Amino acid sequence: MKILVTGALGQLGSELVPALRSLYGASNVVASDVRADANQEVATSGPFEPLDARDGVAMGDIVRRHGIRRIYHLAALLSAVAEREPQRAWDINMNALFAVLEVARENSCSVFTPSSIGAFGPNTPKDYTPQDTIQRPTSMYGVTKVAGELMCDYYSRKYGTDTRGVRYPGIISNKTLPGGGTTDYAVEIYYAAVESARYDCFLSGNTYLDMIYMPDAVKAAIDVMEADPAKLRHRNAFNVTAMSFCPEEQAAYIRKHIPDFEITYTIDPVRQSIADSWPNSLEDYAARVEWGWSPEHDLETMTADMLNVLSTRR
Repeated sequence: MKILVTGALGQLGSELVPALRSLYGASNVVASDVRADANQEVATSGPFEPLDARDGVAMGDIVRRHGIRRIYHLAALLSAVAEREPQRAWDINMNALFAVLEVARENSCSVFTPSSIGAFGPNTPKDYTPQDTIQRPTSMYGVTKVAGELMCDYYSRKYGTDTRGVRYPGIISNKTLPGGGTTDYAVEIYYAAVESARYDCFLSGNTYLDMIYMPDAVKAAIDVMEADPAKLRHRNAFNVTAMSFCPEEQAAYIRKHIPDFEITYTIDPVRQSIADSWPNSLEDYAARVEWGWSPEHDLETMTADMLNVLSTRR
């Protein structure tokens, strides 16, 4: 299996690429990004191609030269950045996906595209949001995610392209800092806890959002693409989740390890507005039934592991 990963130097790609290379062989996973940070592991541990994912001609050349049969398309602007630059977000998020789908159609590739809880909106049921429900997001990021889900469905129906994806909640990593998302606080809080035992949060303390630890996020991306297509009633995109919590609850679990940890709040109106439009919790029954999704981490185990890993780096 020859695989191409776009946006490979981002938060998810930085950990998905090593996992894919471990599973399929380093030479079989081509990392690509518009940046070319040669010092990063993903750019030095296997093939790397500079690529603006909007450039379908260049992407097609990479796919044919390397004999690519599967594309993990991760290049996109995240929620908070997208809301500050909506025109740029549409350009990158939609035109890059269109280029990927066209390349996949022309070269018989399968495609993984991550969607997000941002695909939901204020009229969506807030608790245990079902797989199939109303999607009327109020952010540009959410608009691009819904449009992306529909585009992938269209290519699957119209051309038979094997498109699959998951709706990620907030992703928490101990290796890569977040890059402009509404759920960034849930990552930043651990770094701040280790460094100074205090954190100033940009969301209110009782804001509940779904989260997932990076090892489970990587697992979901791999497992859904390895699933038996005959068992998939859905394709784009499966709800996946591992836990739902608010900043106050996360702080309470941190205090089990760092008793004097303090949290304060300086609300960012833009990110608070986005968070308030998203679900409190997701229902991921379809993913569990159709391809055996099962997360391995909850808030307690994730907190212990995050603080342990970050403490060893000090």
